[in-house]
Amino acid sequence: MKHPHLPECAGPAAEYCLCQAATGLLSLYSGAPEDSADSLLGSYPNTTNIEAGLRILIDVMLPGRMSQTDIEAEELGLFLVRRLGEAWRLLRPEIERALPFRWMGEAARMEGAPKPVDVHKESGRVMQAFVQRLADIRKLLVEDIRAAYEGDPAALTYAEVQLAYPGLLAIASHRLAHEFYKLNVPVVPRVMSEWTHSQTGVDIHPGAEIGHGFFMDHATGVVIGETTRIGNHVKLYQGVTLGARSFPLDEHGQPVKHVKRHPTVEDDVVIYAHATILGGDTVIGKGSTIGGNVFLMESVPPKSYVTSKHAELHIKRGQEST
Repeated sequence: MKHPHLPECAGPAAEYCLCQAATGLLSLYSGAPEDSADSLLGSYPNTTNIEAGLRILIDVMLPGRMSQTDIEAEELGLFLVRRLGEAWRLLRPEIERALPFRWMGEAARMEGAPKPVDVHKESGRVMQAFVQRLADIRKLLVEDIRAAYEGDPAALTYAEVQLAYPGLLAIASHRLAHEFYKLNVPVVPRVMSEWTHSQTGVDIHPGAEIGHGFFMDHATGVVIGETTRIGNHVKLYQGVTLGARSFPLDEHGQPVKHVKRHPTVEDDVVIYAHATILGGDTVIGKGSTIGGNVFLMESVPPKSYVTSKHAELHIKRGQEST
């Protein structure tokens, strides 16, 4: 008898082949509730809903950036209430599904998991705490917009900064994801940051702490690790990496979690294109400038100017045509 879920063109041989393949796969998925490499993803948070909720929140922070709808000033209040309601309905169920990873996640179990909580009540508490932070996030983004306009001579309007700059989209998304990270929401902030990565080419871990007036010029290829701390009025160019130099391992040979692995960048620092700065003990002092393509694994004092020696260039003159 033909299987109801097979296409019409599939004959008995195809049906047998597909059933054999499915049988071989079945044992490779774990239906247990524990977090594991072979876990079944069906009960995990829905990434589509998380990404949709994030897009709505960005639309609240930068009205019209994501929805491209005309918004009159007198209608802004209704617009914000409606969009926030949509985001709440999308995100709260996914946060509720993510919360058990506080005690079921592999790292949590290895470190001594906290006690379970009522996930429905906790998801409501998290969302209430989050929306109360939105005004502060909006204030930070206004400063980020100013920093981009003032830091880029090619920017002729604030409008183009808000509508076209990938760095602004990336920092807007990060500031939202970071709040969920601070509220100890598992999984969801990482899904948000990876959506941003795919959209902008900017990879910022939601745990990174970033001060006000932050600007990424061109932005593509910027990587900022989880334990990075960035001060106020910092400017990065494309391809900058703020990464980990090395990290301690536990008795099982696994990386120790929750230790400072990434640099600290103090206020008023400029880091030019494709510079790589590594290490949790590395501090870039206030007012310093790091040149392009610098590879740095040590601290520098305030007001330093760090460059790498120019590689020797060999220019071969082309033969003139006759």
